This record gives sequence, structure tokens and C-alpha cells, in this order.
Amino acid sequence: MPRLPQLTVETANEEQRELLEGTLKQLGKLPNLYASLANGPAALRGYLAMREALVGGSFSARQREQLALYIAQRNDCTYCVSAHTLRGGKVGLSEQELLDTRHGTDAGDPHMDQVLRFTGAVMATAGRVTDEALADARAAGVTDAEIAEVVGHVALNVLSNFFNHVAQPDLDFPLVPAQLAE
Repeated sequence: MPRLPQLTVETANEEQRELLEGTLKQLGKLPNLYASLANGPAALRGYLAMREALVGGSFSARQREQLALYIAQRNDCTYCVSAHTLRGGKVGLSEQELLDTRHGTDAGDPHMDQVLRFTGAVMATAGRVTDEALADARAAGVTDAEIAEVVGHVALNVLSNFFNHVAQPDLDFPLVPAQLAE
């Protein structure tokens, strides 16, 4: 049961309704994450603005889904693991690639493999990555723009993961438990 209301266009106040209608236009549906995040219009506005900015960045849709899925996995967020597993499949990730991503690897793409490794380092150190981690990323061709955007993706996805932990919105995607079999 959700711990915060999942607003609808009908139940929202004017400011919330505008945000929800914009989300509907952008995504074609209103995921429960957004419906709950609209309780704090400033939080939803910030989330949407950062998401939109990162969509225009260096990473493809496929890579953005890999980043979101990996970060959700690291944060044990079943809602986001479920959502990004579905979306990852829609952008062409196979079941094996989705599982590999959840483990923090991309065997088919050495560059993305290093992006995921660097993302893991950012998360494990709260951004205090070692010089070696940074050098390894650069040696694998990870650009300074990508390094900056990795931190942006971590921030964006930690926001949604942590918010889901607090709000516990109803899952509106096929369930994919965040716990991985060893």
C-alpha cells in the first residue's frame, strides 16, 4: 500500500495537475512514481528537468536504461528495477544483457562496461572515486562529459530510488525483484 497518495489529474491541485499532464504528454502514461512525487511539485519539477537534460546528453537511450537499471539494482529498488527492466527490453537489451547490467557489467561493449564500473565506484565512494578509477575510465575512452553525466545519472536515479523507498507507490510494471540470485 502506498505511503504517499498517488495523485491523478482529477485529484491534483492546479500546480500538480500541470506537472502530471506534462508527464502524460512526455511519457504517454503516468507511472505511480510520478503520481506520488507530484505531492511535492518542486521535487517532481526538479526530477523532470534533470531527466530531460540528461536525455539530451552523451548517452543513448539504451545506455541511459543500463545506468538506471544498474543504479536501481545497487539501491535495491524493486520499483525501478522493474521499470527499467521493461524499458531496457524496449530499447533492445536482451534478457542476458539486462541481467549483466544488473551485475554491473556489459560484456558486449567494453566502453559501457567501464561506464558501469565507474558508476559503481561513484556510488560506492559517494563520489570520492580514486585517481585510479578515473584513469581506468579515461583509458577505456570514457569522456569527461560522460564522467560528469554519470554523476548526474546517479543523482537522478538515487532520487527516484530513495523516493520509492519512502513513498512505496504501487508497482505498475511487471515485477522484477531487486534481489539477485547469487
